[in-house]
Amino acid sequence: MIGECVAVRLGGGKIKMVTDLTMFVTGLVPDGHSAEVPPEAFVTVGDKAMKKLVSYCLIVLTAGCVPVISLHPLFTKDTIVFEEKLLGTWVEDSEKPQVTWEFARLEESAAVRLPAEMRDQIQKCYRVNVIDDKGQKGSFAACPVKLQDRLFLDVLPDKFPGGEQDPEKMKLAYNAFFFMPVHSFVRVNPIGDRLKIRLTDDDGFKKLLEAEPKAVRYDMIDERPVLTASTAELQTFVAKYAADERLFPNELTLIRKTK
Repeated sequence: MIGECVAVRLGGGKIKMVTDLTMFVTGLVPDGHSAEVPPEAFVTVGDKAMKKLVSYCLIVLTAGCVPVISLHPLFTKDTIVFEEKLLGTWVEDSEKPQVTWEFARLEESAAVRLPAEMRDQIQKCYRVNVIDDKGQKGSFAACPVKLQDRLFLDVLPDKFPGGEQDPEKMKLAYNAFFFMPVHSFVRVNPIGDRLKIRLTDDDGFKKLLEAEPKAVRYDMIDERPVLTASTAELQTFVAKYAADERLFPNELTLIRKTK
């Protein structure tokens, strides 16, 4: 199964596809099968913002589908609520785990790689590591958001695909100026012995937009919707459609791994 990632350029207020990506990484889908997906979204946004482009596009592998991505975060300081129960290691099958999800407190050293609005809330954020049985990994920063008594995660990558964090150690250091973090959202059901999360998918989102084209602001990029709404607009939209399977169609059930 081949997943795809959005590559965009922002300039003069316009958004458009700029290139096909040729670099691939192996990841996992919820059923444990492997998929190949491109790991970056290339974005240019002007000289001032270019200095802040230190990360890359989020890949959330959902049965070969592509997550809905947003140019703006879902969280604000007043909506961030840390959930202690989420900490720990979660697997789909405790006897033969094919995918392992690790939730830990986000390390303080990650602050320099985060968007400015997230840095002073780092103590309330998570480090999410996803590891498959072949040792392939993904590592993300995640900010918990409470909207109308529902918990969501605003997930974004804060590390480059090669794992480098120091530009001086990168083989292609100047490429770092063209990376920008984008956001994707996960709905988290009440946490007990099992953790049920629901993931977005752009095919389901397209169906929602076809039925309700004014539900939220977005732009179409290579026939794929990308959210351009402000954080306030996103919060209203996500809260309203939280139970709508067109926005969160993919459910993943995990159990807590015990030592």
